[in-house]
Amino acid sequence: MFVSIPSRKKPGLRWAVPLLVIALWIAFLWSITRPNEAWRTLWMNWGALSTGLGTPQEAWAVLRDGSAWRLFTALFLHADWPHLLGNLVFLLVFGLPAERVLGPWRLLLLFLLGGAASNLAALYVMGKPDQTIIGASGAVSALLGTYLALFPGARLGVVVPLGLFLEFIRAPAFLLIGVWAALQVVFTYISPGFGQVAWSAHLAGFLFGIVYGLYVRAAIARRLRKRQGF
Repeated sequence: MFVSIPSRKKPGLRWAVPLLVIALWIAFLWSITRPNEAWRTLWMNWGALSTGLGTPQEAWAVLRDGSAWRLFTALFLHADWPHLLGNLVFLLVFGLPAERVLGPWRLLLLFLLGGAASNLAALYVMGKPDQTIIGASGAVSALLGTYLALFPGARLGVVVPLGLFLEFIRAPAFLLIGVWAALQVVFTYISPGFGQVAWSAHLAGFLFGIVYGLYVRAAIARRLRKRQGF
């Protein structure tokens, strides 16, 4: 006979999302204190810069001179307050519950790898030299994809304006994220530079997040069963 003894171990501290929020804030506040010309130079030095990646030789040159790190550093640069706040809202709403299941290290890996992969995809899609991509939108999109893979049946609270009143409803997460993903496809089809936003980065990050979520889901299930004593 096997008896299951529930674990008394408390869940670990969720520090990855707060750390990312603080890092994004510090990077933005530091960048806006610089003069306009220095601000633009900062984007050119640390943003994901498309300098030609069409051949293996060009890709190897990017790896050799360290330019590949820009795929990661670009995640912490933002153009303005709405750009930053929009990413922070989605990072907090979807990141905190995802970190509870993923753990801090898996979530950090998702943010960095998903963001870098989305930036790389956007550089190839845009196909224009000397185009700079900045912002954590691709990383946040990867987080949305993973959230959908981990919590397909989750419901999210939404405030809907009905005339003079605001109605709070609970809508399926897959429906809301699906609408968001459909918009990314539409905007990418209209133009890769629609509204100066790299919509292809959002879409690539979202697909990366779904694959990542499906990959780690089995490992997470084993960890949860172990925590419960099974």
